[in-house]
Parts: sequence; C-alpha cells; structure tokens
Amino acid sequence: MARTASLSGFPEWLPQERLVELHVLDTLRKTFELHGFSSIETRAVETVGQLLRKGEIDKEVYGLSRLQDDEGEAEKQTQPDKADPNALALHFDLTVPFARYVVENAGYLAFPFRRYQIQKVWRGERPQEGRAREFTQADIDVVGDGELPFRYDVEIALVIAEALSALPIPDFRLRINNRKLAEGFYRGIGLTDTAGVLRSIDKLEKIGAAKVAGLLKSELGATDEQAGLALELATIRTEDTSFVDQVRALGVKDDLLEEGLNELEQVIQAAVQRAPGKVVADLSIARGLDYYTGTVVETVLVGHEQLGSICSGGRYDALASKGNRKFPGVGLSIGVTRLVSRILSQELATASRSVPTAVLVALNSDDSWSAAQDIAAQLRGRGIATEVAAKAEKFGKQIKFADRRGIPFVWFTDDDGNHQVKDIRSGEQVDADPASWTPAEEDLYVRVTTAG
Repeated sequence: MARTASLSGFPEWLPQERLVELHVLDTLRKTFELHGFSSIETRAVETVGQLLRKGEIDKEVYGLSRLQDDEGEAEKQTQPDKADPNALALHFDLTVPFARYVVENAGYLAFPFRRYQIQKVWRGERPQEGRAREFTQADIDVVGDGELPFRYDVEIALVIAEALSALPIPDFRLRINNRKLAEGFYRGIGLTDTAGVLRSIDKLEKIGAAKVAGLLKSELGATDEQAGLALELATIRTEDTSFVDQVRALGVKDDLLEEGLNELEQVIQAAVQRAPGKVVADLSIARGLDYYTGTVVETVLVGHEQLGSICSGGRYDALASKGNRKFPGVGLSIGVTRLVSRILSQELATASRSVPTAVLVALNSDDSWSAAQDIAAQLRGRGIATEVAAKAEKFGKQIKFADRRGIPFVWFTDDDGNHQVKDIRSGEQVDADPASWTPAEEDLYVRVTTAG
C-alpha cells in the first residue's frame, strides 16, 4: 500500500515500493532500447520564455528563485515572472526541453533522432490521486530534420503498446485521434477557431456534452447545428478502421479532414495487426497543449478510467525550429508516478522482498569479520547480493535481523572453515561452497509479480 506523502504532491517510496518503481523503469528502459531509442537527460530548469512559448499553462509552472537576492533580502516569488522571459522555472514536461535540446544540438545529432528520457518534472497542480506536483515521466520521441515520415507516428504507438504490455498493470487502451481530422472537420462545418473548439472538446469527459455545447455556442459563436456536429464527431469510437466511414457519413468535406482520416486509418490499421485490442480510434481525444499538429494519444487503464490518462502525446511539427530549419517530431509520455501510485494503492503488484540482499553472512566473532567479507566478495563476484552482519550477536539474533530486513538466506562458517547456508523461510540448512553455491533463480534477484 502506498503511503500518503507527508508533503502533499511530493510522493516518496518505501524500499519495497521503490523496488516496484525500479522494475517499471527498468522494463520501460529495456523496451525503448530494444527499439533503438537512445537515452538523454536535459536540465531541470528552463527559461520562462522557453516553457511558455507554446500553450498557456503558466499557472502550473514553478518559478525558480533564491531565498536571498543580491542584497540579502528574502524573495517571495512563488510563480515565474511572465514579464521576464529569461527568468528560470522548473520544466513541467519533457517535450518542451527536448525541443530546445534538439535545436541546440542539431549539429551533433543524426536524424531522424530517436530518444528516450526518464526524469522528474514539476507541475503546480492540486494534488489528488494520479496527480502529483513532483513526478517521473518516461518519454520516447522521434524527431526529423525538415520532415518526419508519418510512419513514425505508427511506430511510436506500437512501441508504447509493447512497453505497457510488459508492466504489471491492468489491461489498457491507447485512445488515438488526429488533430488534422478534427480541425478539418470543424473548418468544414464553419467553425474557424479550431484551437478553441479543440480546447472545448478536450473538456468533454470532465463537464459533459451539454456544457461543452454551451461553451461552443457562447464562447465560439457556434450554432446549434455546428455544436451538434462537433459533438457527434466526438462520439465516434471504433477498434478498427470503420471510423472512416462513420466520419464521412456526417457529410463534411475538407482536404485537411481527409488527410487526418488517412493518417489515423494507418495507425489503427497497423495496431489491429500488431497490437490487437490495445488501440482504439477515439475522436473525442483532443489534447490541451497547442503544439500538437497531427496524431494525438491518451491512454487509460481498463477499469481504472477515473485515474485519467497514464500515457499521452502526439505529433508536433512546429515546436522545434532554428531559422527556416524545422524539426518535426512525434512522441509519447508515460506518467510513471501515476502508474506506480495505482499499482501500489491497488496492490496490483508486489516485490518478492523488501531489499535486494539475498544473503547475510553471519559472524562467529568480531574477529571473523574480515573472513566474512571475503565470503561476501566471492558471492558478489557471481552476482549474488550479499551483506555482512554488523556484529557477532547470537545466531538467533542475526537470523532475526535477516528476517526483519527481508533477507532470505543466512551464511554460517564454523571455526574449521566449513560453510553452511540456511533458508530462514523453510528452516532448511545445507552445506555450501562460496565459490559455487547459488540460490534458486527466483531468489537471486528481487522479482515483481502481478497480484493474482
């Protein structure tokens, strides 16, 4: 069970909980690297101008300031100074810093550049289940120089489906839409402020269809018919490419709409073949950030939809640029902390023990400490995590210490140099040689297993 953070919005894990998080991180890392993504890390701090240049989310950004200014007086700045684009703030996602990284390092990168990035981010949201102020994200992106074939939109979705399938989580669905499809449709029915419509549609699950229709009419001047058509588009949801015919049946004509339909059809078609049952076309998905230009994705856990999206992102064609040089990209971001919090709170998975240590080498006397270290070194040399007892207490106390720590084996050496190892769970004690003994595979490393 995950503990409640003592400082709201800033979670911390107990050792056994951290082992579950590490399992999630290692699984994602291995999957990303199997698909040829290289790891990078960007700085935690960006300028306000860099962070806020795409999308108005300034209320969520944590400004950075020293407790004392140059005159030695305490500063009271709690939000970034929007009037000063050079003021510093903590990054709220990894995509905007990555775009800056690509521009600054374009001369050193081979395009298309495939990167994964696992880091902390900070966002000034109201803490609640699934939402923290400090949390870990795991991103993958592919960025091109000048152009980026649409095929990468398809690949990114398949990589994420594979990565999530390897985690100890419930079934999930990648809900995919295309901004071109949506914007072309809105334009085709006469709603020219397509960004405004997208922002309204993005609130559909939170406030409901009636209130979204009210927003479309009161804020964007939509007629009843236009609002109705926009909402009708958002109700289309299919697990195959049949959404294409459903959209065309609405009778709207627009070139951008057709382009978006074609792109979304390619993603869903590939997913039906390579990740069956994991991806759906969901035309209600809009994504609030303004920099998305094509494919957009949100991911939910089946039966845990109230948690919100655990993985989101999409295509961005204009986020990174240098003069006339454009670096279009596509990527998805997994909310690691959100996932781990749900895994722990629902006891969806557990670590087989609370520490990495498999063996505690017991001490006969304080003089045997050096010899015990030699034994531990032999075991560690063969990949067996080993500790040496701190002092030569009665063996019963040393066994109890191992039990409290969650260490399954205790190693004993008598005065004649004979070795035995005890499985303190079963009580079995056998002769052993530190040069060859190895625990069973399931005890060699901490295992994270899915409940049930």
